[in-house]
Amino acid sequence: MTQPQRQFSLGAFLMQTGHHIAGWRHPEAQADAGSNFRHYVDLARQAEAAKFDAIFLSDSSGIRNTHLPSLGRTARSDFFEPVTLLSALAAVTERIGLIATVSTSFHEPYNVARKFASLDQISGGRAGWNLVTSSGSTEAQNFNHDSLPEHAERYARAREFHDVVLGLWDSWREDSFPRDKRSGIYLDTDTLRVLNHRGEHFQVRGPLNVNRSPQGRPVVVQAGASEAGRDLAARTAEVIFVAHQTFEEARAFYADIKGRLPAHGRRPEDVRIMPGIFPVVGRTQAEAEEKFEQLQSLVDPVVGVALLSTVIGGVDLSGLDVDGPIPALPETNGPKSRQQLLVDLARRDRLSIRQLYLRIAGARGHQQVIGTPQTIADQLQQWFEEGGADGFNIMAPWFPGGLTDFIELVLPELRQRGLFRTEYQGRTLREHLGLARPS
Repeated sequence: MTQPQRQFSLGAFLMQTGHHIAGWRHPEAQADAGSNFRHYVDLARQAEAAKFDAIFLSDSSGIRNTHLPSLGRTARSDFFEPVTLLSALAAVTERIGLIATVSTSFHEPYNVARKFASLDQISGGRAGWNLVTSSGSTEAQNFNHDSLPEHAERYARAREFHDVVLGLWDSWREDSFPRDKRSGIYLDTDTLRVLNHRGEHFQVRGPLNVNRSPQGRPVVVQAGASEAGRDLAARTAEVIFVAHQTFEEARAFYADIKGRLPAHGRRPEDVRIMPGIFPVVGRTQAEAEEKFEQLQSLVDPVVGVALLSTVIGGVDLSGLDVDGPIPALPETNGPKSRQQLLVDLARRDRLSIRQLYLRIAGARGHQQVIGTPQTIADQLQQWFEEGGADGFNIMAPWFPGGLTDFIELVLPELRQRGLFRTEYQGRTLREHLGLARPS
C-alpha cells in the first residue's frame, strides 16, 4: 500500500491593510481594515474556502511607533484585540484554525488560559495561542513599567507562564462534566486537578473554570529565534513562526530545532516549523515585478527609516544619511534574532539604510518572493522537501488582493504538485496540522 504524499501547512497571516508598509495606499486596499470587522470576515472565509490550516493575528499591547511624522503615514495604529476578533470570526467560520498572539510579559496566565480555552470551546477545537515575549518599550509603559525587563528575565517568565497555562488547561478530563439530571451529579469532582502552582513569577491555585478543550488543549505557537527563543520553542512550541532570508538559514534553523526536541522528550513530528513568506504574484515575472515596484514607490522615506529603526531593535536611525551604511548597533533588549538577521543582510548585500528599509518594507525580515505561480511554488517546494520548512505563513502584501492572488494563482500550482490539500480531513486545528492530541 502506497503512503499518501506528505503535504505542507499554510497559515494566512492577516495584518490590517497588508504586510507591505505602504499597502494601505494601494488603490484597491481596504484602507480602514484594522477596525473593519466585515473586512476580516471576508478574509477568513476566503482563507477557509481555500483550505488554509489557520488564520493568524499578531498583536502588540500598544502602538510601537512613537515617531509621530511616520506614525501619521502608516496604517498600524488601529487594530482589534485578537482574541476578541477571533471569537467573533469563530461564529462565521466552521473549519479554519484561529491563532492569536498574546504576550507573556504583561498578562497573567489564568486570564490567558481562560481566554484561549473559551475560544477553543466556541470554535469547536480550532484555537491556537502564539506565545511571545514583548519587545517594545511602549508596551511596558502601558503596564506600570518605564522600560522592558531584560531579555533573559522575559524568557524566564515566559517559560513559567507556559507551564501554568498548560497546567490550567489540564484542570479537567473530557468526562469531568456528566451533567446528569437524574443523579444530580453535574461535575465529577474526582477528576478535578487543582494546580496549586507557586513559582518564581506566579502563584496560581486553579482550577480553570472552563471545560477541557475539544482538541485536548489549544495549539501552542512560538515565534522567537534567538538562543533563548529557540530553547523555549524546542521545549514548548507545537508550531514555530520564523523569519529567514535564505534557504541555508531556514535549513540550519530547522535542523537545530528538530535536533533539540529529544532533550525535552519530544519527536520531530511534534513541531511544525512555518517560515513567513511575502509573495508578490504575477502571471509573468514582469507583471509580478511591476506589482512590487508599485508598492515600493508608495514608501515614504520618513516611514521607511522609522520602520527600520523599530524592526532593527529600537535604534533611532532618523539622523543618519539614508544612503550611507548601517552603523554599528548596540545590543538590543528587544528582538535579538531579528536585529542580527537584518545586520547580516545589510553586510552581506552591502545595503544602505535606504536600500535596507526598502528591502524590508514588505516582509520585515521574512523571505520575499516575487514571481510567477510556478517560480513561487518552486521555492516553497524546495524549502519543504529539502529540510527547511513544514509549511508557510503567507504574508500578503495588501488586502484583500494580495491574498486573492496567492489563492487563485499559486494554490492551483501547489495542488497540481500534490503539496497542499484540496479538502479538510479534520475539524480541529490539531487535525489540520497533523499534531497529536495531548493526553
